Amino acid sequence: MPQGQPSVVPDDGLTTRQRRNRPLVVVHTGIGKGKSTAAFGLALRAWNQGWPIGVFQFVKSAKWKVGEENALRVLGASGEGGTVDWHKMGEGWSWVQRDAQMDNEEKAREGWEQVKRDLAAETYRLYVLDEFAYPMHWGWVDTDEVVEVLRDRPGTQHVVITGRNAPEKLVGFADLVTDMSKVKHPMDAGQKGQRGIEW
Repeated sequence: MPQGQPSVVPDDGLTTRQRRNRPLVVVHTGIGKGKSTAAFGLALRAWNQGWPIGVFQFVKSAKWKVGEENALRVLGASGEGGTVDWHKMGEGWSWVQRDAQMDNEEKAREGWEQVKRDLAAETYRLYVLDEFAYPMHWGWVDTDEVVEVLRDRPGTQHVVITGRNAPEKLVGFADLVTDMSKVKHPMDAGQKGQRGIEW
């Protein structure tokens, strides 16, 4: 397995192993496609390692059946890798229809409170907070509080946050940030999303 070499070795008192296994906060943001897909790819890796996984879907409809949900639920129940719990917080695509979805604000806050309880209890090894950048961007959930809770989380819990417009404070705090840019998209040519590609 190829291993990258860090360009800097900080004087932090940690051994190479301790530094290597430090729990990460990962952010996938930007206007391009693939933010959630990349996070679910990490969940597949975590499942393979036997880690318990918690997916918290903010904003996307509870009725929206994404292919990754079915796949990860089946894998989680297989008994071969880690467990998978899937929590849906949203009522609809609020980033498109924000005014029509005001109860999403309350559900986002409830979802964040559940994430905080699970982090305190060390329920999962990997948390996928899908579309969680939106509630912070809109001011529904306080970014300073999110950063503080993530900074103080116990154990070896990794957290992945997806969504456009990730707040600067979150981006500055995170260990790994990917900004998905768009070069081309079929929607630019009038083509709507399709099965097997968007869901």
